[in-house]
Amino acid sequence: MEIKKILLFIIITFYSGVLLAAEGMWIINKLDSTDWQKMKAMGMSISLNQIYDTENPSIKDAVVQFNGGCSGVMVSNQGLILTNHHCGYDAIQSQSSIENNYLKNGFVSQTIEEEIPIPGLYISYLIYSEEVTARILSSVQEISDENKRSLTIDSLIFLIQDSVNFNNPFIQAEVASYFDGNAYFLHIYENYTDVRLVFAPPSSIGKFGGDTDNWVWPRHTGDFCVFRVYAGKNNKPADFNAENIPYSPRYFVPVSIDGYKENDYAMVIGYPGRTDRYLSSRGILQRIEEDNEPRIQVRGIKQAIWDKAMKENEAIEIKYASKYAQSSNYWKYSIGMNQGIKRLNILEKREMLEKEFENWIAKNPNKNEIYGKSLPLIDKGYEAIEEQQRALTYLSETLLNGAEIISLAIDLSHFVPEYDPEKQDGHIQTVLVPYKNYSPALDQKVLVEMMHLARKNIPAKYLPDVFDEIDKKYKNNYDKYVTKLFKESIIPYPDKLSQLLTSKEKFERIGKDPVYQLAMSCQMSYFDIIADATSHMNDIAQGKRLFMAGLQEMKYPKKLSPDANFTMRLSYGKVGGYPPADAIWYDYYSTTQGIFEKYKKDDPEFHIQAEIMDLFRSKNFVPYENEAGNMNLCFISDNDITGGNSGSPVLDAKGRLIGLAFDGNWEAMTSDIMYEPEIQKTISVDIRYVMFIIDKWGKCARLVKEIYSN
Repeated sequence: MEIKKILLFIIITFYSGVLLAAEGMWIINKLDSTDWQKMKAMGMSISLNQIYDTENPSIKDAVVQFNGGCSGVMVSNQGLILTNHHCGYDAIQSQSSIENNYLKNGFVSQTIEEEIPIPGLYISYLIYSEEVTARILSSVQEISDENKRSLTIDSLIFLIQDSVNFNNPFIQAEVASYFDGNAYFLHIYENYTDVRLVFAPPSSIGKFGGDTDNWVWPRHTGDFCVFRVYAGKNNKPADFNAENIPYSPRYFVPVSIDGYKENDYAMVIGYPGRTDRYLSSRGILQRIEEDNEPRIQVRGIKQAIWDKAMKENEAIEIKYASKYAQSSNYWKYSIGMNQGIKRLNILEKREMLEKEFENWIAKNPNKNEIYGKSLPLIDKGYEAIEEQQRALTYLSETLLNGAEIISLAIDLSHFVPEYDPEKQDGHIQTVLVPYKNYSPALDQKVLVEMMHLARKNIPAKYLPDVFDEIDKKYKNNYDKYVTKLFKESIIPYPDKLSQLLTSKEKFERIGKDPVYQLAMSCQMSYFDIIADATSHMNDIAQGKRLFMAGLQEMKYPKKLSPDANFTMRLSYGKVGGYPPADAIWYDYYSTTQGIFEKYKKDDPEFHIQAEIMDLFRSKNFVPYENEAGNMNLCFISDNDITGGNSGSPVLDAKGRLIGLAFDGNWEAMTSDIMYEPEIQKTISVDIRYVMFIIDKWGKCARLVKEIYSN
């Protein structure tokens, strides 16, 4: 009898171990009994209906898309939202000045009247989803031309979206593609546009570790901030109005300060951005050579210029803090991905999958007839666009998105075709918004370096035409050209630009502005590159669609998870550590001890204000302490996430909030193209640390009471 018990224990332990790494960002309303059994085996104690239900309040009603690029979670019946500090960074920056530097010093609203409205910020709630695959694909069965097929599908998508409450400005309908065009879902969202900043820790907490610790475990970052959603008197979306009241959500997630232990169940729900888990080996090579390598080079140079200016001038630091963080994040990600692909033999593993696929269709003649051309089409397409893709990356990184003045001129071009006196005041306000965080003198330095890089790395046939003029007139002296450009142009200077936009006669001069002409020249080059690549991109699209369909058949009955596409997904796994390298083991949580170990006085990445350090030294962590009397700051779990999941709630087995996901780990930077079960981790800020900062540092008793009284 005892032997049977031991064997049963071994089997259960082994089964649980297999389930530790649960690959998949699953469509939340397509979870089935198989998923539930796996989740239950890991420890989940709630039902699937408690997670997703369109008839009754469920967890999905508490998870939001934050401003179109992050996630967040409702934690009170008064519209209170938690998300990451880096997700709210733009909003915090927008309200900061040298006099009130909320990035540096943090922000605490002690009354509801002190909460700050954030223009342009919006929160999206998923109302419901339904599959529309049959409706779309049945209309293209007889179309063999990939371009016509794509255009037909785009038209159908537009019609479906346009038919859903298009007269309601707060309702958004979106048809999203899954499995490389083999499935489609309609998602209906309700957007709330009156969102106010409630609480933000200083950046010394919210960004502790800076670029050095970004993507790295262990972390000690309090990456959180707090907002509130407001509604009209009927609890429906409304534009900002002083009479608006806090939104009462269908559901909010209870906060737990009970903590977690190793192997405890963990569930992440949010809006992951983009993955390419079924990318071909040839596609991976392109990602390395034509995407990541140019991006690493260009952003490294641009960020060095920004960094120097930010360190020398506090006003510049405030203006460029968010832009630098966004640029640096993907720059470091690209570095980590290239290194990880080599270290983890990702290319070889993908080639093995492709070989398996080829063997499968070779043994099934009827499958070969359907799917046999998929991989050849993909390889042919990627080989054909190699030059265009590299040129496109360099053009985008150096000019279109490198020097800000060009993107400002392109934004301005949207208002150039017609002068509308009735709308012009609104147009002027829209155009001038980015100038709050813009420095012409700094951008002038950036543009000089970007033009050198563009000239050196973009083939002559794809260089903007303006380079011919520079070569002839300025003898390739880009410093001289850019100096004159900024001297003669109106566009870099908001006061001059606003005057130019006030009358039709002045407005028409914009087309002759030298910066505007440079921007249009860059745009034309972009269109030329895209035109040359389009037919080959259709080959890739068709090949990927067929490969994905065949792969699903080959793997059946195994359930494959679709790539992330900014729609709501669920990932389930467990809390636990991992081995980053031979003979090394990382524990699953970090504590305040790490703050003291990393602290560097006056270092912008590792300095924390004296009063906060004193809080840590006092060890007055009750009731947020761990079993040893210390306080956990961050923890890791093997949930499957990517960009867009930032701010996603991490829930325990009972559906309670235990943390906010904010990062992945350096050893698994290849996760967007391949899940690595042994090492892939989600890094989250512990909700107890969040509550400690709100309570002990912010002394914001009203928020603590609001969260715990629900």
